[in-house]
Amino acid sequence: MKVRMEQITVVIVDDHPLFRQGVVDSLSLEKDIDVIGQAADGEAGLELIREMAPQVAVVDVNLPEMNGQQVTRQVVSEKLPTRMILLTGYDDLEQKLLAMRVGAAAYCVKDVQPEALVDVVREVAAGQYVVGDRRFSHEELGHWLDPSADEAKEAFSSPEEMLQPLSGREMQVLTQLTHGMSNKEIATHLRISHQTVKNHVTAILRKLGVEDRTQAALYALRRGWVRLHEGTTESEE
Repeated sequence: MKVRMEQITVVIVDDHPLFRQGVVDSLSLEKDIDVIGQAADGEAGLELIREMAPQVAVVDVNLPEMNGQQVTRQVVSEKLPTRMILLTGYDDLEQKLLAMRVGAAAYCVKDVQPEALVDVVREVAAGQYVVGDRRFSHEELGHWLDPSADEAKEAFSSPEEMLQPLSGREMQVLTQLTHGMSNKEIATHLRISHQTVKNHVTAILRKLGVEDRTQAALYALRRGWVRLHEGTTESEE
C-alpha cells in the first residue's frame, strides 16, 4: 500500500501579481507543499490565514492595508497556528530583528532563490527559525533577540527601541503622516478627534526615538512600513 506524503499547507500574500504567482508556481512544484490560497493585501491575507489555518504563510513586509509585520503580530496575538515567513527587499539587520521580534518564524530577502525558499518553508514547518542563511532553535532565537546581545545592540540605540512596536492605530496615523497630511486632515480621515491624533503622533515620535514628523516618515519609509503610492484621500465608509 502506497503511503501518501503529508503535505505542508501554505498561503502566499503579496500585492505584486507576477511575483506572487512566481512564488506559488515554485512552491507548487514540490510534492510535499500544497499552496492552498493567495491574497494581495494584508487584511485579505489575515482573513485567509484565519479561514484556512495554513501551516505556513509567506508574506511580503510591504503590503497595502496592513503591512507584513502587523499581520504577523495579529496572527501571534490571536494564537493562530500559522508560522509566518516575511519577505522583503531590504537585507537589513534592524529589520531582521524587528521581524523576528513581532513573531515571524523566518525573514528572507526577495531575491532568494526558489529552491532556498522551498527549504525555508520546510524548515519553518518543522519548527525552526530562519534569518537569511542562519538557522535557530527557539532557544537560540531568544538569545539572538536579547537586547543585550551584540547584534541587537549594533542595530538599536536602546533596548526600548526594539521593544516598543506601534499599535494598529498608531500605524494608521503614521501612514497618513508619511503622506504629508496635517493632524486635522488625519483626524478627518480616520474619524477621530484632533487631540487624539496629537496624542498618537507624540507616542509615535517617542517610540521611534525621532524628533519630528519628517524623521518619523523617513523611519517608516526606510523600513518598508509605508508605501508612498497608497491612496490617502478616499473617505472611509
